[in-house]
Amino acid sequence: MVSIIGILLLSVLFSFSTYQNMYAFDGKSSEGSGREAVQIDRSIAAQYEGILTDEKVSEMLSDFKFTGDLHGMNAKYLYHNAMQSAVSARFADVDGNWNGLKVSDVFGEEEIRIGYNSGWLYTSRNFAKVMIVLSVVIMLMNAPVFSGEYGGMDSLILTSRYGRTKCAAAKAAAGFLSSAALTILVTLFQLFFAVRAYGAEGLGCSILFAPLTFVEGFVPYNITCGTLLRYQIILALTSAVSVTGITLFLSALCRNQVTVVASAAACQFLPVLLPVSEKSALFRAVVLLPVYQAQCFSLLSVEQIEGDLLYAVWAVPAAVVFLVIGAVFSPRIFAGHQVS
Repeated sequence: MVSIIGILLLSVLFSFSTYQNMYAFDGKSSEGSGREAVQIDRSIAAQYEGILTDEKVSEMLSDFKFTGDLHGMNAKYLYHNAMQSAVSARFADVDGNWNGLKVSDVFGEEEIRIGYNSGWLYTSRNFAKVMIVLSVVIMLMNAPVFSGEYGGMDSLILTSRYGRTKCAAAKAAAGFLSSAALTILVTLFQLFFAVRAYGAEGLGCSILFAPLTFVEGFVPYNITCGTLLRYQIILALTSAVSVTGITLFLSALCRNQVTVVASAAACQFLPVLLPVSEKSALFRAVVLLPVYQAQCFSLLSVEQIEGDLLYAVWAVPAAVVFLVIGAVFSPRIFAGHQVS
């Protein structure tokens, strides 16, 4: 219960801290942070929203041109507002002038819809962080499901046929349902705060036209912020299911809850330390593990497999494998421990 309260408080902290630390300057007279920064960014984005064209690029570079001395600093690293950062990162030279690239040179034939996407990209980033922490909470929740009952009253229940066939399955089902419910609760909170803070208009904007600091701008295909969040929600659920399956399996094997948590944490986070190159064929298998599903960006950055089908869809059958491990094998292992 403490862990559940903690993850909800962490969600509040991430969202509120990001909101309060936002900064924007329109290049003229309006400057602010927090709510004022969001209003400035949304106002600027409204002037250029729609399909990105060469004319809009020229207009933005002219409107946001820095007239002071850059002191040798590359103009694309200068941040005034989200729209200025996005256009400078792709279409400005070191002095802030047009670098000669057209929209088609940067994005090919993709139709890039621009607007205020910064707030939703921050929401996506925070969501990934929260999902990583949530995986630890899921481990703590499910570690005692089986291991905490060895030697307790369940030992007596397991002496009956009903205990062997029903009790263990009910425990596994409760573990999966609790993990999914908590994931949905955290997700709804994140989305509720984002809609209230940033408005819903940015959901239809492309993630590719993002300020320089966002890794979403390097995803190798064109999707909107709304589509990105839908993928993240699906991956958050597959990650929760996968972590639950692993933890329940270990809980059935081990009689000590600390051992279960430590083993589950190792299974979750050690893959991040594997020296696997993104160009390696093994990488496509590694990114389907629960930690990459929760983090999502590495998985979403893998190139599409056929047409518009994302490689990330393989996270669903991967989660089903872990679901079977937790839902089928762990109850059988647990039910096999009977009092003589």
